[in-house]
Amino acid sequence: MLVVLRIFNYFCTRVNELTSKQVDELTHSKAQLTTMTIAIVTLMLLGYLLICTEHITRINKATVALFCGVWGWVLYICVGPYYIETLHDAGFQEFLGDKDYSIRAVNEFIRQNVFATHIAQLTSVVMYLLTTMAIVDVLANNGCFDFITKLCRSRKTWVVVTMLALCSFGLSANLDNLTSAVIMLMVMNRLVVNHRQRMLLGAIIVIATNCGGCFTVIGDVTSLLVWTRGAVSPTNYTSALVLPALFATIIPTYLIGRKLPTHLDLKRSSVMMYRGDDGDIKLWQQLLMLFLGIGGLWFVPTFRWLTNLPPFLGALCVLGVLWVVNEVINRKRILSDQPITTTTNRSLQYEVMQMIMFFLGIGLSVDILIEIGAMDSVSHWCDQHIHNIYIMSLVLGAVSSVMDNVALVISGISIYPVLDGNATEMTEYMQSFVRNGQYWHLITLSGCVGGCLLPIGNTAGYALMKSEDVTIWWYLKHITWKVLLGWFFALGVYFLVDYFLR
Repeated sequence: MLVVLRIFNYFCTRVNELTSKQVDELTHSKAQLTTMTIAIVTLMLLGYLLICTEHITRINKATVALFCGVWGWVLYICVGPYYIETLHDAGFQEFLGDKDYSIRAVNEFIRQNVFATHIAQLTSVVMYLLTTMAIVDVLANNGCFDFITKLCRSRKTWVVVTMLALCSFGLSANLDNLTSAVIMLMVMNRLVVNHRQRMLLGAIIVIATNCGGCFTVIGDVTSLLVWTRGAVSPTNYTSALVLPALFATIIPTYLIGRKLPTHLDLKRSSVMMYRGDDGDIKLWQQLLMLFLGIGGLWFVPTFRWLTNLPPFLGALCVLGVLWVVNEVINRKRILSDQPITTTTNRSLQYEVMQMIMFFLGIGLSVDILIEIGAMDSVSHWCDQHIHNIYIMSLVLGAVSSVMDNVALVISGISIYPVLDGNATEMTEYMQSFVRNGQYWHLITLSGCVGGCLLPIGNTAGYALMKSEDVTIWWYLKHITWKVLLGWFFALGVYFLVDYFLR
């Protein structure tokens, strides 16, 4: 690695020493630009292929995404002048002013005006995810999720199925779907002893968490990105997708529940995690912390509307209040000689950190494809050959079953800009891409639900594969067609809701 860095440093030094004549030749080198564009696109396609085949190659998709994202920008810098003249010429001339044209000036413009714009938006989402992870940590240490185990404990199958689905759906509407899925899988493991029953119940949890996350702007990383890019407003987004998300959950949940016996094989005793002194954690404390944490997250959209500041600042405000209250009500435990044993599942933190790194890598990869014009080419091709947002959403959902849905939805979001709804002579097709247009609803809905067609299509599915040794073939045989039926019903419900609301 050190040798590679030294070679790259030498290359950058040589580039900065180019004469003005060499800079002019580099800028207008069409062949070199084409070669570099092909190299970047090829790198991204190979990266997407490795992400699709993670279960075969055993190469972590977060590593692949980060590698592709970082080196894509390195390759972009190599032919930066032509890209800048093509897409950012006016801004660059204003930035240059009276200074001489040079490679160093081009690279500085890319850093300040191109890369900084993209990375600011990505890090805003990353900061939000890190903050919610800290909120979950505080809630878990106050036993706020213990009551879920009590609610779900019953030998009657439909009681357990209903409570697991409802709790998964509700949690993921406020937290990210991976965190919600891991919490609910832990609850299920404390209750059910039969392995096959756990596999079926785990599939219900995966479906419910993905569907629950897609109908709120804070429930999934893709819907959060759609919101922060200004494509949707929280109220309109939720009202449009809540019913489709419910149908996408209810139909497969009912069909899977019919495969379970009337009574489940439960463990005799549910072992609760030890926190040092469980007697100090009262029910009112659990409810208070849960209200502050989950209720505070629901305030984040209002915070952004009032202040126009990034959502992660609202989440940080919630975390600050939560920590202060935690310090006050747990003061005796904190000041006691007995250490407090945290209940945070370290594997959960590891999985969430991997998801965050994966999102960051995919975001960098998609942003570089935008800057080289690849996304414009894709949008033009879709306009000419498909020209139907329902077909586009079906294709995206189908591909999401084999590729991580986060990667696909982020790519789908980046293909089209948010159009001005006040523009004249706008066709019905173009109206789908305005703020709160159908396109933004459909790609997030189809991405989240379509990603459940196979367990490799979403991070919660991967968690199920690891925890219960679920195979792709078993999932395809027993679960996929049920999810597909729910997806089609969800699209039909969305069409009806949109038709009557417009």
